[in-house]
Amino acid sequence: MPTLPYAILEAPSTLGLATEGVEHLPDRLMDLGLAERIHAHRAERLAVPPKDPMPDPETGILNARAIAAWSPKLADAVEAVLDSGRFPVVLGGDCTILMGSMLAFRRRGRYGLFFIDGNADFFQPEAEPHGEGASMDLALVTGRGPSLLTDIEGRGPSVRPEDAVAFAYRDHKDQEEYGSQPLPKELKAIDLPAVRAMGIEAAAREAVDHLTREELDGFFIHLDADCLDDVIMPAVDFRVPDGLSWDELETALRVALASGKAVGIEITIYNPRLDEDGSAGRGLADVLAAALGAAAQ
Repeated sequence: MPTLPYAILEAPSTLGLATEGVEHLPDRLMDLGLAERIHAHRAERLAVPPKDPMPDPETGILNARAIAAWSPKLADAVEAVLDSGRFPVVLGGDCTILMGSMLAFRRRGRYGLFFIDGNADFFQPEAEPHGEGASMDLALVTGRGPSLLTDIEGRGPSVRPEDAVAFAYRDHKDQEEYGSQPLPKELKAIDLPAVRAMGIEAAAREAVDHLTREELDGFFIHLDADCLDDVIMPAVDFRVPDGLSWDELETALRVALASGKAVGIEITIYNPRLDEDGSAGRGLADVLAAALGAAAQ
């Protein structure tokens, strides 16, 4: 289990989306007492550059140059937390914050990625209808896509495909409809049907076993709120039926954190503007407090 105290970094970027709203994720979770509930230090809130509504002409990706310039700043902030002896809890923001988070660990060694997301996020620019980097983040951090975003600081890929696990994704129909590139065979895939067949604890343990191999220095957790069942987490911009329950997500996080090899976590995509009765945010805060709180004991 993590023996380091937590530090919260607020990274309210929407550079990877055409829409707005997820920038309010940190405020909502902080208002729900997340910092106090996990006894976390509030480290920093990063400023985010303005957005351009038109995709970058060279890459076809919205705000590609802004993302490339901003990601090292987030990486610097993550490294500052690590250097202070704390465990970073990064509150997005959309999924492109992953590029900054993983860059921090790429600078320090060879780290894995536990990618808990309702979508595989492996689109290439020519197949993403809106040019949204938030649909490409797993592809980009594993080296698929334009070098502007796959080789930041000349360190690409930020994570080797064989060191990543795509967990609980369920967007198979959308991948097929829009022509997403397939996940590479070397990237371990445990989609939602596989999670259901194995059971959540066994599935999470298989993922974590892959990420605790001797050659890895640790692993980072990416948590997209859209991994949750659409019934309990409707406050996301791109909704897909089904998903994990609160208990299933808590179990997956507990297994990951209990390994002693998790080095940080980020939370993305929850949009408070779409949370009409506030229940989705409360549930998310409760799960994070339960899993992170238990790991700190």
